[in-house]
Amino acid sequence: MKRLFKGGTIVSAGGMRKTDILVKGEKILMTGDNLAFRDAEIVDVTGKLLFPGFIDAHTHMALEVSGAVTADGFDTGTKAELAGGTTCIIDFATQYAGESLGQALENWHQKADGEASCDYAFHLALSEWNEEISRELEEIVKDDVSSFKMYMTYDNRVDDETIYEVLSRLKELGGIAGVHCENHGIICARQKEVMKKKGNRRDVSDYPWTRPKEAEAEAVGRLLRIAGCVDTPVIIVHLSTAAGYREILRAREAGQTVYVETCPQYLLLDEGRYFLPAEEARRYMVAPPLRKKKNQEILWEALREGRIQTVSTDHCSFTDSQKAAGAEDFLKTPCGMPGAEERPALMWQFGVNDKKITPEQMCAYLSENPARLYRLYPQKGTLESGSDADIVVWNPETEWTLSAENQQSASGFCPMEGAKIRGRAEQVYLRGELVAENGKILREKTGKYVKHGTGKNVW
Repeated sequence: MKRLFKGGTIVSAGGMRKTDILVKGEKILMTGDNLAFRDAEIVDVTGKLLFPGFIDAHTHMALEVSGAVTADGFDTGTKAELAGGTTCIIDFATQYAGESLGQALENWHQKADGEASCDYAFHLALSEWNEEISRELEEIVKDDVSSFKMYMTYDNRVDDETIYEVLSRLKELGGIAGVHCENHGIICARQKEVMKKKGNRRDVSDYPWTRPKEAEAEAVGRLLRIAGCVDTPVIIVHLSTAAGYREILRAREAGQTVYVETCPQYLLLDEGRYFLPAEEARRYMVAPPLRKKKNQEILWEALREGRIQTVSTDHCSFTDSQKAAGAEDFLKTPCGMPGAEERPALMWQFGVNDKKITPEQMCAYLSENPARLYRLYPQKGTLESGSDADIVVWNPETEWTLSAENQQSASGFCPMEGAKIRGRAEQVYLRGELVAENGKILREKTGKYVKHGTGKNVW
């Protein structure tokens, strides 16, 4: 099957150019002006922008957390991604207590294989560390996965000694770690304070106070000092505060390499959501929590200046009934919310249309940078000869409204319900096949697993 996309403008991190794209099978055969090819199906994309398929490098599909399993598994979750223009996700395969890394990967393959509608890769979330895991890591990095995650809070948190040892081992092997940075002690102490003061933890408005900006900033600073001792790059995931960002700038000024991810919720929503009626407020319980509005300005400025590398979703969805587990104690609320389908539209409307970032920067943050950082490039993240034909045909003039009613997620909730958008993924091609159109899924469960443990790191 050959397809010839004519009349469109290719968007890359380096610029935009009006040119044609010839696709043969699953790959881009060539790009160029006035291309012609016998027997090729012509796709008229005049006036449209052509983005490389977006990559969501931070998702939690079919994750067991707080006594619940996320509303979206790889079936509905990846359909939501695809509907918005995301053609590849990197989900967190979690190593539970007593498991080898191979077992953790196998568990996630059982969840994803044959269910995913977009392509998928895995990070490995490390919960245990010992000599056996350290030895196993070498094979995993070589064959499957080059990126790992550690938590500085929660029951599966790692201590400073473990962080140092893991970073040292990953440095030897060429891997990299992303870290959830919050000070566990501060959080626990404040949770106890709320109970002592009020006798209960029903009021969701107390939630952000238990996870203050100082908890993020301290953990970011501590991680970066440990990474500085090891002399290795790290990734700060879901950065939410200006205070955490200042720690990153300090480390960079000292010569450290620090990659940063943020999420649309920290760019567009604020802690005022926690003062809504309890049932609605619990919908917005994410970790780290939504912050004061002034943090948004700092994060947008960092994006405008190219100081943040990726924008992911942290898609971790729950229904209202699942969230109701926290009705008597907000600590029992499963934290997380959906965002898979909305991310490209939100970055276009509130980033590009509002002149906060350019189309080229949107391409960098949603496609090219995550592909480079996680060793998927140039298979993913670019529209060039030899790359996968993951193509998003973006109509910058389509006007529509975000609504849970029309979305693929099983959560039944859209965090930006009613937002007016101008610009949409009109058509989404996954490895050369048209799989979604204006939010409707045309082909499902055709996603493939993508290894990213080998190959050249071209960051």
